Amino acid sequence: MDAADLIEPFVRMLDTIAAPAAVRAVERGGSADAMWAEVAASGFLDALVGEDAGGAGLPLAVANALWQELGRRAVPLPVGETMIARALLAAAGRPIPDGPVALAVAGQDRRTVVPFGRVAHHVLVESEGRLHLVAAASGDPEATGVTGDLSAVMRWDALPGADAFAAPETGLRALAAVLRAALIAGAADRLVEMTAAYANERIQFGKPIGRQQALQQTMAVMAEDAVAARIASQLGCGGAFPPSLAAAATAKSVAGKAAARIAASAHAVHGAIGISEEHDLQLFTRRLHAWRLADGSESYWNRRLGRLRLASDTGSVDFARAELFPA
Repeated sequence: MDAADLIEPFVRMLDTIAAPAAVRAVERGGSADAMWAEVAASGFLDALVGEDAGGAGLPLAVANALWQELGRRAVPLPVGETMIARALLAAAGRPIPDGPVALAVAGQDRRTVVPFGRVAHHVLVESEGRLHLVAAASGDPEATGVTGDLSAVMRWDALPGADAFAAPETGLRALAAVLRAALIAGAADRLVEMTAAYANERIQFGKPIGRQQALQQTMAVMAEDAVAARIASQLGCGGAFPPSLAAAATAKSVAGKAAARIAASAHAVHGAIGISEEHDLQLFTRRLHAWRLADGSESYWNRRLGRLRLASDTGSVDFARAELFPA
């Protein structure tokens, strides 16, 4: 089956259940149960689960395309996270729970910001190289205080050890990083379209503002950043599941750096209307900033990538070829 044959029904479903009004409703505390039920019934949550465990066994590259579509619609649920969690649980022979699953790496004080923690039923937590599936309520979730943020601050003083299993060699954060990069790429693509449309519709001094050379330059750079984010996210998902550390670092650092510039450019072109609650722009720019920081900023991943490069005896070109374009 061609990848497009999978992506098309996924897109149709998201367009039906995740319109901006539905996203706002969930952000304001409304129930996401009906939206989640549609996603669960579609079967896409088992996209990465191996065929021997009843899943689709799709490659990470196809999952990347699905995750970008989630970002393009600012879907207010941990769909990509649940795909990853279900694949890891199935591979370890652990029971797979119903409901949305978030991902978290416990900090030194066991306190961490969990993306989509407010709407998750469970959290797959990595601590000291082990993965623990826990109820979201066990982390005493607290709101971050950011308007519309679906993340939650959670803390685990103790994690159950009975059903814990080994984390992937590169860690749960690497998988979360390539997911965030794909979400950023999808949202960035949507913002480029929104900004170009607005620039062609907004009339000032008798002509569309998109005809002004300065704005054309801004939008051209914005489009370049969006393409860079998309290519980086695809590189991050170009290999096996789970991804290599270098692939995850490259994807997240490039996408994260682009995210801040794209958000700033979109608001610069839209002006004051872009920050209003009624306008859809802020649904995406808020997420770009949140996803940029989640699971390590570009500084964090650049340091990790730098250490990998310094530990290699090969030249930079050969290092990049081996790490990002595996045979």
